[in-house]
Amino acid sequence: MKKNFPFAALLLSASPYVLAQATAVAQTAAVQPAADATPDDIQKVVIVSTGSRGAQRTMVDTPVPIDIIGSRELSKTGQATLDKSLQFRVPSFNTVQTPVNDATSLLDPYEIRNMGPSRVLILINGKRKNSSSLIYTQTSPGRGESGADISAIPPDAIKRIEVLRDGASAQYGSDAIAGVVNIILKDSAEGGSVTARTGITHESDGKMGGLSLNQGLPLGGDRGFLNYTLDVSKINLSNRPGVVNAKGEAGDFGADLNTQVLPFLAAHPDAGNINGSPATRAAKAEVNTSYDLSDTTKLYGNAAYVNKRINSFANYRTPYWRPTDYGLLHASGTPYVGYVPTFIGTLDDYNATGGTKFLLGDWNADVSLTYGGNKQNYQVTNSVNRGMQEDYLAHKISTPSPTSFDAGGVKFSHWVLNGDVSQQMSKEVSVYAGTELRHENYETIAGDVGSTYGSGADSYAGNSVQNSFPSSRSNYGAYAGATWDVTPAFLVDATGRYEKYTDFGSAFVWKTSTRYKVSDQLTLRASASTGFRAPSLAQIYTQKAQYSFVAGGGIQVSGLVNNVSSAAAALQVPKLKAEKSDNITLGLGFKPDSNTSITLDYYNIKVKDRIVLSTEITPTGVATNPLDVQLGKAGIVSASFFVNALTSRTEGIDYVASRKNIPFADGKLTLNLSGNYSLKNEREGEVNNPALIAAAGQSVLNATTEALMFTSRPKFKTILGADWDYKQFNFSLNNTVFGPTHFRNAGMDNNLEVAFKTKTVTDFAVNYALTQNTTLSFNVNNMFNVTPSWHFNARNAQGQALLDSKAIDPAYGLTPVEVQRNLVTFNGRYSMVTYDGSQFSQLGRTFAASLNYRF
Repeated sequence: MKKNFPFAALLLSASPYVLAQATAVAQTAAVQPAADATPDDIQKVVIVSTGSRGAQRTMVDTPVPIDIIGSRELSKTGQATLDKSLQFRVPSFNTVQTPVNDATSLLDPYEIRNMGPSRVLILINGKRKNSSSLIYTQTSPGRGESGADISAIPPDAIKRIEVLRDGASAQYGSDAIAGVVNIILKDSAEGGSVTARTGITHESDGKMGGLSLNQGLPLGGDRGFLNYTLDVSKINLSNRPGVVNAKGEAGDFGADLNTQVLPFLAAHPDAGNINGSPATRAAKAEVNTSYDLSDTTKLYGNAAYVNKRINSFANYRTPYWRPTDYGLLHASGTPYVGYVPTFIGTLDDYNATGGTKFLLGDWNADVSLTYGGNKQNYQVTNSVNRGMQEDYLAHKISTPSPTSFDAGGVKFSHWVLNGDVSQQMSKEVSVYAGTELRHENYETIAGDVGSTYGSGADSYAGNSVQNSFPSSRSNYGAYAGATWDVTPAFLVDATGRYEKYTDFGSAFVWKTSTRYKVSDQLTLRASASTGFRAPSLAQIYTQKAQYSFVAGGGIQVSGLVNNVSSAAAALQVPKLKAEKSDNITLGLGFKPDSNTSITLDYYNIKVKDRIVLSTEITPTGVATNPLDVQLGKAGIVSASFFVNALTSRTEGIDYVASRKNIPFADGKLTLNLSGNYSLKNEREGEVNNPALIAAAGQSVLNATTEALMFTSRPKFKTILGADWDYKQFNFSLNNTVFGPTHFRNAGMDNNLEVAFKTKTVTDFAVNYALTQNTTLSFNVNNMFNVTPSWHFNARNAQGQALLDSKAIDPAYGLTPVEVQRNLVTFNGRYSMVTYDGSQFSQLGRTFAASLNYRF
């Protein structure tokens, strides 16, 4: 007689915290026509286990909440990429598009609970997705960190998203301090759909078009499936420049106001700047498959590839900023009007997993191998290498400056071998264990000679040969745990994990969680855990020259020295070690009836030895000072580096409430309220400064970098939505309230801060079932055309006096407030959105439409 193989229990190996009931719900929603599916089929907030790798449990038997968001709910946002869709569906998930940030334009930073992209673990069907090769070095959210490129995943390949809002390092290892996002791929063995998408902004730019195909095919009759998705899209440039202040320009660049600045700005009020959303082209492919060899053995796999290309622009080089282009960029006989360097980035992201699930005696086993990588290449066009051209004109070299440059790039890849087992030992106890072997490779790719000669290509210096090399490491992890139903109402789950890295050492972390059912309606839950995050290879080995805008100082070149370099050693920078965390959560789930659910969760996360990219360390002005000596040897105006700089505390509350099946006008209405409120997000204790830097009176963490980490993300976010099904129509209205943020821009007066106001973004969507198989959708996002806005706040009496002052600054001919505004906005180039502090997109109202045909 054949032994019945419990595939449902084994699902935890691929998706450790998914519930059987939630899976069934999502499968039901996937096969329903869009017009017939209810909102509750699409999104549920359920009480689940915290990444337990034991046998599955029902919804009421598990202790920690996650958000389960179906594919239809994601598509109803009308957003072009997955990260933007999650922004408007998950209250603790934030992302923002920043203007003129070079390689950052390839993928925007995202985070859960304001903790940065490197502390959010991304899984695909329960397996670790590769990190991006890009590390954010500009002054933007996520500075000094890397994250997986979730925008690379085609939306039509997704069955659902599971967002675990709790630390899970004990189950998954590094990077899961803030939470886990598990992307579950479609697994239908038949049918499919074709979707055509289009969109535009209210300014008639940013035109978008896309086409995707998803299809499921059976394998071996009913023994398996192959589900694939192909997606191509194109988004044109959106531009939101500000009006540039002439007096600020004259003061900053030492230019004559009347003969140079005013005539140019009369023709180009925005100084030629192009800042907004870059032009993007993307081609994506995803495949998911499974095949039953027998009743006790299954093969499974998935693979994905994306190619993305972005075209963005640096700050326009005005003729009073760059007095000449040496005749290289403008036609002979025409007036010179400056130039705008173009940044072109290409990205290839790929991953594949193959595995088998089988019975090993009485144990459920899962063995898999994952390979993934991310490669980026950068080009600079319409620019010059000024030092190279000047040396050529002085006959010091024989080669003139090119006007197009290969600036090099970066690439990352990993191999991951997983083995997991679990067994239900008794009715009350299940046990689980597993191991992981991971090997990572990171490489900086050198640019061409023109991009690196001297100070490099104007706007973006290439990677030099000296700073371009491969690096690698391996790590081994093992975990074990058990789930125990102490009583029918009381459950305890405990896990421990040991991890060892070849480059910095080892870590042991643990987690315990519990659930107590007060009644059938009310459940109390709690968890406590320790966690860790290993320093990434990019944080250890990245080294390059970096161009950046310094308020009041224009564009300057700083050096990022890697953590193991002689320069870092000379600055007495210690070797990087792992971040360590302590996580506590307390919560409840309340379900008074089948149509109503409420969850409330408190979290408290302490991260010790938090890794940051330091602020630029600059000379003291005393030639004999040891700091000045070391910077002088490097030939740079400043140096930055990665360092374990501080301890942080993040504390807040998540809440979700839903009421479905409300009779309304011959239809059914669902109301949803969800939100996140940050009680505390700050540094604890003193900054850990290297002795040489402390002795020079400087710090690796200044007001700007500290504000970037702790106050530049929303204090709170609330999502209030209504979803109404009426005959062949579905209408949804969502209001997303982004709380205030505060920033301290570099160069501005220390007695002031920039405060972004609380704003509400309203999105409307309508879906109409043209036929049983065809749905037409229309979205108006940000329908009231709300854009980020900010003002100055005085931090003390001196700041208030500055704001009140009407005195004219003799150097600029402006009031103190006007001078400060110019410092923050680069003389008005970024009047709506500075580099940092914006809670949401600057593009304003956007329109999107799609036509979906299911077959």
